[in-house]
Parts: sequence; C-alpha cells; structure tokens
Amino acid sequence: MPDICPKCGLPKELCVCDVLNRETNRRIRVYTEKKKFKKYMTVVSGLTGEEMEKTAKELKVALACGGTSKNGIIELQGDHKESVKKALLEMGYPEDSIDA
Repeated sequence: MPDICPKCGLPKELCVCDVLNRETNRRIRVYTEKKKFKKYMTVVSGLTGEEMEKTAKELKVALACGGTSKNGIIELQGDHKESVKKALLEMGYPEDSIDA
C-alpha cells in the first residue's frame, strides 16, 4: 500500500502539495543588507516551514554560497539579488510573487 499524503489525500508519488504551495498568493521578498565589515547579505523572506528549509538548501547549492534559514528568513552570504530571483523562477515559484 503506497503512502498517502495527509494534505491532499493522494499517493506520495502523485502528491501536488508542493506545487500548490508555490502557487499561492504570498509575496516573496528578496533584498540585500550591508553587514559588519562592509559585507553584503542577501535576504529572502516570505517562505515558511519545511518549504523554507528546502528552498534555502537549493539556493545555497545553486549560488555556491553559505547561508542559513531562521526566524522565517533565508540569509545568503554575498550580493545575489538577481541570481536568487532567477533561481526561484527555475524552482517553480511564479514571477509575479517575487519582489526583487
């Protein structure tokens, strides 16, 4: 018996919860901050829970940079504002929900 998704009720192989979560009307904000010693940090906010952890890991691999996800935000080392937007689009997030 295949595993059943608790949210959508479909088998795990056919589960569409990830796609539906990405297509919701939430806003993803991407901006940079200047930190200690004139270093830049790219911040991504608007993601929650397990989706945030997974997206943070994929962004760090795609951009070859360090970073963390905590308190509802993803922090990436360096100025990657435009690259993050492109990477989020490749991951399947809708363009109109990303503010960069």
